[in-house]
Amino acid sequence: MRVAFAGTPEFALPALHALAQSHHQIVGVLTQPDRPKGRGRQLTASPVKQAAEKLGLPVAQPVTLRNAAGRAELEQWQPEVLVVVAYGLILPPEVLSLPRLGCVNIHASLLPRWRGAAPIQRALLAGDATTGVTIMQMDAGLDTGPILLQREVPIGPEDTSGTLHDRLASLGATALLEALEGLQRGTLQARPQPSEGATYAAKIDKAEARIDWNAGADEIGRKVRAFNPWPVAETLLDGEQLRIFRARVVEETSPASAPPGTIIARQDDALVVQCGRGTLAILEVQRPGRKIVTARELAQARDVMGRRLGD
Repeated sequence: MRVAFAGTPEFALPALHALAQSHHQIVGVLTQPDRPKGRGRQLTASPVKQAAEKLGLPVAQPVTLRNAAGRAELEQWQPEVLVVVAYGLILPPEVLSLPRLGCVNIHASLLPRWRGAAPIQRALLAGDATTGVTIMQMDAGLDTGPILLQREVPIGPEDTSGTLHDRLASLGATALLEALEGLQRGTLQARPQPSEGATYAAKIDKAEARIDWNAGADEIGRKVRAFNPWPVAETLLDGEQLRIFRARVVEETSPASAPPGTIIARQDDALVVQCGRGTLAILEVQRPGRKIVTARELAQARDVMGRRLGD
């Protein structure tokens, strides 16, 4: 089957590689234009563009698909289906109707829960027990298209957005090939999304990473996991930023023995912090311009016992 691919970040790479190793023909790849990156602000190709060029695939980087010039290369490729994975551009009706089998999207949640830009982080922040991937036929709405198939995975107590990202990217690639096979054979029928249970996964704002120690230990622990590896949960220690990469809940509901944010104990390699409800053990941290260290190493470098984190 003639397949065009549209994607930009690393999440899309397993699907692209799976397609490249399948019996399908990738006729071309759409990805976002090169962007300035790093301290030098040098123009950098997206992960998908870099991978596509290594695979020897045609690449197009239109700024928009809303005009004929932006759609020209896609139309020349004459795909039977367009696979879309975290592409980053809105597909106008002219693109949605272009391939014979439509546009197929991999979304990192069990739709209709967590439609939108940040489904992995929002699932962790909400304390969901499970998540998964949805392969859907795209329509004009925001992740509202009919479902082709879904695959579910549990969210473990140690999962971060980074670990879930990798698992779901791999799962999505496998599910995509299964869905394309069903579409090609005519054995897979799309079903409308349920009318109830829809939630919206808003884009992550860096301001959300600041920890409010008045919250419960479980809520703060979920924030640490959800924002690892980006934007990373943070607080202040003596007025200096302290990024927290890893933590675990010690007590969920114990009454406060000190003001929220107070470092009340050392426990093995951890520093235990009083929260509004319960206590949290901080395991890995980073000060500005320094490498990531264990909480024990932080405690060896400076006197932190009894200090209060936060504003």
